[in-house]
Amino acid sequence: MSINVGNLQKMLHGSKEIITGINKTAVGKFPIALSRLGLEGDAQGDLVFHGGEDKAVCVYSAEHFPFWSDRWQKPAEAGSFGENFTVTQMTEHDLCIGDILKVGDAIVQVSQPRQPCYKLGMKHGLPQLAQEVQETGYTGFYLRVLTEGSVQAGDKLILLERHPAGITVTEANRIMHTDKKDLAGIRSLLAVPELAGSWQQSLRKREEALRSND
Repeated sequence: MSINVGNLQKMLHGSKEIITGINKTAVGKFPIALSRLGLEGDAQGDLVFHGGEDKAVCVYSAEHFPFWSDRWQKPAEAGSFGENFTVTQMTEHDLCIGDILKVGDAIVQVSQPRQPCYKLGMKHGLPQLAQEVQETGYTGFYLRVLTEGSVQAGDKLILLERHPAGITVTEANRIMHTDKKDLAGIRSLLAVPELAGSWQQSLRKREEALRSND
């Protein structure tokens, strides 16, 4: 539906000035290069928690916009969640960790759910928004780029290969955020090598803690 990019900007968080790339705008309907580190012209302010090969593209579904528009009493629109791809006709229920898709000339892979941070709440003046997004499960997700190429608004995301484990983004969110002591679920998710490295680290630590407690 839309491809959104943003430059680094300074914003105030309380009395502290931070640099962020969360304010993204649509680039129009023309080809834009997608590399292993993301879209041409896009920037991230905190490369520890944002960007990198596992999080080259942030995707959010416009199917959730009516929910947020009703909650906010103002329209949610493309880029509202700091996403690069605003998509239709697919949500966290429809794609699995490790799924491979074609978009434009590029080949991409689902790597992890998006974990919203405080900057999303700062963007909208809603401090609890990141927590609300996590609780609803309307998080969006990240893509890694397997084959670089050009993409543009209106391109279809075509599923090329469903990952055999079949763990949806929704299920990954449940394991990470809701049922944190589900050891079987943690192990099933860790058995997916295509899961982003940062999630693997977090879940391995949790698995070790749960085993120690047992």
